[in-house]
Amino acid sequence: MNSVGPTRDGLLDGYTVIDFTRVLAGPYCTRLLADLGARVIKIERPGEGDEIRYTAFQLEADRTDQSSYFARLNTGKEGIAINLARPEARELVLDLIRNADVVVENFSPGVMARYGLDAAALRGLFPDLVYCSISGFGQTGPLSSLQAYAHLINAISGLMDLDRGGETQPRVSYLQAADVLAGTHAFGAICAALLRRARSGEGATLDISMLECLIAADDITYGALLNGGPVERQPRIGMMVHAFGERHIALQTAGAPHLWSRLVALVGKPELAADPRFVTPQARRKNWGALQQVYREWLNRYQDADEAIEALSAARVPVVPMLSPEEVVNHPQLLSREAFPQVPHAGCGSVRVTSTPFFVDGKPTHPRAGAPYLIGEHTRDVLATVLGYSSEKIDGLHKLGVIEMPEPLQ
Repeated sequence: MNSVGPTRDGLLDGYTVIDFTRVLAGPYCTRLLADLGARVIKIERPGEGDEIRYTAFQLEADRTDQSSYFARLNTGKEGIAINLARPEARELVLDLIRNADVVVENFSPGVMARYGLDAAALRGLFPDLVYCSISGFGQTGPLSSLQAYAHLINAISGLMDLDRGGETQPRVSYLQAADVLAGTHAFGAICAALLRRARSGEGATLDISMLECLIAADDITYGALLNGGPVERQPRIGMMVHAFGERHIALQTAGAPHLWSRLVALVGKPELAADPRFVTPQARRKNWGALQQVYREWLNRYQDADEAIEALSAARVPVVPMLSPEEVVNHPQLLSREAFPQVPHAGCGSVRVTSTPFFVDGKPTHPRAGAPYLIGEHTRDVLATVLGYSSEKIDGLHKLGVIEMPEPLQ
């Protein structure tokens, strides 16, 4: 089983990130930064912490604050707890930022300003700071103050309408795409801002919108619509899912120059190439229903999914079996790429998480430290080692209710 602790230098070694994020979009961004070597100091609220601590699946049966969701997103970070509502907290936070390179937050617009910790205030004090805000609709515009969840962004982005595929009722999407896309775009923008800062010494103020990230993920519709083209409200042309009993395969029949000729040869109907309904890519799009029926009748000649996959693969037609999550976590492809590393966990001994999904210099990118555990578990260590605070000063802040520090684990 793979574990933490790569010995090579990380791409972001030496950078420090102050992480005010919660739930998914922001923590996903800062997990990527941490896995590449940045020191990420995650700030949680005393008492409550990040709300996703309390979702399913709980890693320990006798606790309610150890969700696998939270552990996966915050592995490799140092957790401290600060009560931002206390007036003494701002000086502490400014000391942290003075020693940092990046601030990431994903509160609703206006929340950080109430604490005097918004981009304008902090960039005024630290011009070289990279300050990244992630929100549902961006920091400006008439919808900027609305609460945002991936489900709502999916609805308002037009993607829920497109996913109906011509059917009447819209569907809830399982994938939390808006959050992960926003986190990934934020990660890229932060890295680009650090490159500019290295050249010029100038920081950056970054504003990432979940809505705009999801719209950007569409490949056809908006590019066409913005230039006078139609919106195709039907199942995706050229993409098929075919059933063999209880098993399904997914195949791609369009999108590459030679797929059509390969499929005509494989189906064994050379007359299709001269059929006016299918002779051009545009004609095949217009008559996709009829062409799909030809493909389905041909696929039904195979005994099972494995036989169909073997034939399609041999003809270089893209095809895969549809897998369940249970099959995915044990798949040889993912295991060979160490996609589910094991990390230390104070309560369970160890837990498995998903990896950051790219290799660097031929090696997988794994967390560099263990999974998070107690709220504020690194508060004392961070304040002492990063800020040089004395034990007396740390204890004083604790007594004032500015910070939280759990009792040391036995």
